Amino acid sequence: MGPFIATFAYFVIAIIVVLVGLAIFEVITSKYKDWDEVKQGNTAVALSIAGKIVGICIILSFAIYHSLTLWDTLIWGAYGVALQMLAYYLFEFFTRKFSVETMLKENNIAVGIISVGVSIGLAFVIGASIT
Repeated sequence: MGPFIATFAYFVIAIIVVLVGLAIFEVITSKYKDWDEVKQGNTAVALSIAGKIVGICIILSFAIYHSLTLWDTLIWGAYGVALQMLAYYLFEFFTRKFSVETMLKENNIAVGIISVGVSIGLAFVIGASIT
């Protein structure tokens, strides 16, 4: 019965980390509110959110593979969310010709797709570095 309980515990941790991560991202995006934009059918923002969710989950999966305890997984998950936020700021910083946040608000699908790629791609790099 131990593995079933452990799986459930990791599942709960993943949900908590994803929800906290999304809540923090909601606060740092000042030009729009994620779920209001999704409700209005903004595909670019939905893609960006999907990338964040998948990215956080990728990091958590690596953390589960390499951690000895649930606490290790939680710590790595939190660290991964912090690095994903850093990636978001760097993405905004390196796109000097336009504001990523403004383009997402304006439903620029191309920027939404790149946002997904940044989140997922860097999640694999972050995850692979967890040892």
